[in-house]
Amino acid sequence: MAASLANYHPARALTRLERREEQEAEQRPLDLALIARLIRYTRPHAWLRNWLFILVAIRSFQLPALTWVIAWVITGPISDGNVGGVIGGMFAFLVLAASTQIVMHFRQRMALQLGERVVFDLRNDIFAHLQSMPMSFFHRTKLGRIISRMTSDVEDVRVGVQEVLFVSMVQIGQMGVAAAFMLWYDRWLFLMVLLLAPVLWGINHVFHGRLSVVLRQMRDSFSRVTATLAESVNGIRVTQSFVRQDANARLFGGLLNDHAQYNFAYSRNQGLFLPLLDLNSQVFVAGLLIVGGYRALSGGSTTEIGDLVGFFFMANMFFSPITILGNQYNQALTSMAGAERVFKLLDSQPDWSDAPGAIAARRLEGRVEFRDLSFGYDPARLVLRNIDFAIEPGQTAALVGHTGSGKTSIVNLIAKFYLPTSGEILLDGRDLRTLTSESLRRQIAIVPQHNFLFSGTVRDNIRLGRRDATDQEVEDAAERLGCWDLFAGLSEGFETQVGERGGNLSLGQRQLACFARAMLADPRILILDEATSSVDAATEAKVQRALRILLRRRTSFVIAHRLSTIRHADRILVLDGGELVECGAHDELVERDGAYARLYRRFSSGAAA
Repeated sequence: MAASLANYHPARALTRLERREEQEAEQRPLDLALIARLIRYTRPHAWLRNWLFILVAIRSFQLPALTWVIAWVITGPISDGNVGGVIGGMFAFLVLAASTQIVMHFRQRMALQLGERVVFDLRNDIFAHLQSMPMSFFHRTKLGRIISRMTSDVEDVRVGVQEVLFVSMVQIGQMGVAAAFMLWYDRWLFLMVLLLAPVLWGINHVFHGRLSVVLRQMRDSFSRVTATLAESVNGIRVTQSFVRQDANARLFGGLLNDHAQYNFAYSRNQGLFLPLLDLNSQVFVAGLLIVGGYRALSGGSTTEIGDLVGFFFMANMFFSPITILGNQYNQALTSMAGAERVFKLLDSQPDWSDAPGAIAARRLEGRVEFRDLSFGYDPARLVLRNIDFAIEPGQTAALVGHTGSGKTSIVNLIAKFYLPTSGEILLDGRDLRTLTSESLRRQIAIVPQHNFLFSGTVRDNIRLGRRDATDQEVEDAAERLGCWDLFAGLSEGFETQVGERGGNLSLGQRQLACFARAMLADPRILILDEATSSVDAATEAKVQRALRILLRRRTSFVIAHRLSTIRHADRILVLDGGELVECGAHDELVERDGAYARLYRRFSSGAAA
């Protein structure tokens, strides 16, 4: 099992890992398999996609047909002075032109619908995948990178589906139809046009490598910008406290400058690529004029003036898409760079998953036992070593120890956010590995130190403990904790909007809302990182009373910050350097005058544990 845990904990290792991933992304060639994978996302919407293909085929014929009508009217009725033929040709042209606009309207409309549906499915898949990933993934992945995948990268994919794919198909189809007409008009002049192919291939080959590398660098730099922005906003209080605004602005300015340089490099390459394509087309048209004119004017050629006029009209239909395709090619590179990142995220595998034979946990009694357990975020660097203890149903265990002693790691293991590197965790005598994570967590409630509330109402946040709870059950949970009046007294009672992260509530109100959420869930095992927020005396009394009620008759693990919690705990687990150095009741451990007694004296004197 140890082999399944990823090496990701130390910050310096994270930096090396991120740099290596970015380097691989720059060197990885564009793969047409990405396009095939994107097309697979259109399968649930096959009727829409297939109608689009039909409209693309029709559109590919329409524009060359319009050109053919113009050439026919000029070389036929106009040359012959046939007024009726000219009028008939005009009406035919107008009818065909109207049909092209109708087809274009529905092609664009359906392409937008298909792109939106593909993006909808992609974002749903990304969100579901993120929800299934273990905590270790979020510890080693920057928030800005995740947001970038869900926003800018998916939007690049949208452009690829809505515009690049179908516009390119129309343009290629138009070139094919125009080529067929040119071959019909004059096969020898058409052979001259074929000389354009190796030149186009050469230009495309040169700029393919340049643009693909620059685009990946541009996307990487944008991810760094978004990641830094998210981190800066989250840490604004620390930034202002230490007067780091100017220093952070300089660092962010450096990231923006790097991103701008990549954008400039992309613009320079694109500014060369498209004009070269256009100039190449113009040079070939000039060559066709010379050769075609000579063939039409020389007596020994079968080329007629009318065929030459038609040929040049079709040559315009053939060459005009080249510049458009060049621009679409640049957009395709952007779309594929986004798709590459999106699918890399979707393909990322969790460090571990439930065992194939794991079963749903029945109603737990709440006995928790650690047997010779060792654990490390990096298996080579253990943070817990040889931990043994047993907590009986309904008991409260207080975890005490210096910062970094392993308290949080123990509760993370109980909640199955991680698996032990070695040893066992037994719940009611059953190995935790044999229980499904979902069924286990339905019987565990966690109240973190930093009480997290989602945007919404107070009632919505309490109901997170049990989604099917009625409004009355929500209020009953608050009533049992003795804090109903506190929420009912808000401006809109339980319907009061809490704001982002609970910003509209006081610290004590946030904590009590999290207690009520846990009470509503009615867990068998409660994990509490007891908050140390400074609140007024009345709220402090409510918090302590609610805490006693919440802990009653539940197996509870409390990372203790308060003297009262430690003294009233049934078992106290004393950790030091990742080892369990003492375990027992308060009076028993004080009498030993060991590690706990020293910590207790620090608690008593007002120092933090």
